[in-house]
Amino acid sequence: MFGYYLDLALRSLRRNKVLSALMMLAIALGIGASITMLTVLHNLSGNPLPQRSGVLFHPQVDPRPANLPGASKEPPDGLTYLDAVNLYQLGIAPRRAVMSANWLPTRLDAPDSPLAMRTDRATTADFFAMFDVPFVYGSAWSAQDDANHAQVVVLSKALNQKLFGGADSVGKTLVIATKTFRVVGVIGDWNPQPHFYDVDDVNDGGAFADAEQMYLPFFTWLNLPQDYGYGPMRCWGNDPNAGGHDPKAKQCTWAQFWVELDTAAQVDSYRSALKQYSEQQHQLGRFQRAPNVRLRGLLDWLDYKHVVPVTVRMQTWIAFGVLLICMINTVGLMVAKFLRKSGEIGVRRALGASGRAVFLQCLVEAGVVGVAGGLLGLPLAWIGLWMVRQQPVSFAASAHLDLSMLGAALLLALLATLGAGVWPAWRASRVAPALQVKSL
Repeated sequence: MFGYYLDLALRSLRRNKVLSALMMLAIALGIGASITMLTVLHNLSGNPLPQRSGVLFHPQVDPRPANLPGASKEPPDGLTYLDAVNLYQLGIAPRRAVMSANWLPTRLDAPDSPLAMRTDRATTADFFAMFDVPFVYGSAWSAQDDANHAQVVVLSKALNQKLFGGADSVGKTLVIATKTFRVVGVIGDWNPQPHFYDVDDVNDGGAFADAEQMYLPFFTWLNLPQDYGYGPMRCWGNDPNAGGHDPKAKQCTWAQFWVELDTAAQVDSYRSALKQYSEQQHQLGRFQRAPNVRLRGLLDWLDYKHVVPVTVRMQTWIAFGVLLICMINTVGLMVAKFLRKSGEIGVRRALGASGRAVFLQCLVEAGVVGVAGGLLGLPLAWIGLWMVRQQPVSFAASAHLDLSMLGAALLLALLATLGAGVWPAWRASRVAPALQVKSL
């Protein structure tokens, strides 16, 4: 019967081309607006490392004074240098990475080579295995390299292409901040979105920044002659810029720290270790506050930091409001269209068609309108996403329509029009055949 209903629906749409076109256009506008913003929201709130996010955790401790004005109940996002080193050396987690980022002057180790500022990430050896970073050439440096403050560097694929034409550059040397570094590896395309690190570094794009161009051992990086900052820094006391002069200042938090914990038992054990560490520092007089620790998983951390901008959520609701208005208009158009067929429906009923059969016929016609409107809405969504990519916002580059959102667009259009068509179809199925046949 579906084929028969589909044939009737197509005939009906061809007979009332203007009305059919208006319904499809209304649906297309609503789908275009809603899918544009739904795609942006989907991209911004995605899991950056779906294969690893369940075992990655962000520890926090609270070294702030007890009477710090305006201090929130939540501990600082970052760690002081001393706490970062202490937790790094704690050794409970199977893998851990301490890190930060800035820009450093870099050039080839050759006479007259031009100098350029490059983005870098300073971290420790476990970073690459923890975050599943793929390598094209070479490998990561070792834990011994961290301990020895080795002058080694891992390049991004893009920087390796720019400096060495994409060839295997392992063993080549670069001059970074006046020091000579040896290339030990080149990573492939890797830029998890949203970034679960540097979410507050809005100057460099925050959670939706471009990938870093090179990676250096953290303790080697820290000792470089540099005046380029140490990443997002929060200081308290009389000198708010203390960390700019001395990153090891006890009143400045800036170092990021992540650990890998593979089981629930390891998570519980590490959380207990954080509390014990804070209690110990409290007894030593370093921490004035009672133990105030957090151990958030990667996705919980992104949720806590509200990585998805509030404006995007608001615009998504507005877009679905537009879809609702379009659906209300479609309901009115469907009522008008179906009631114009009262004579035809009356004849069908008089010839034996049930009210249920008429109801299903009208729903099939609504479904055809929905699919057609959804297909027309896809180009509008692409245009909307193109307009988003032109905006001067950090997440603009991530606004792309993938296959899952294509399917969502068609499904949303179909469900919306079927929902909008229920009442008009019911009205049509209640047409009294005797009155209609008598009026013919």
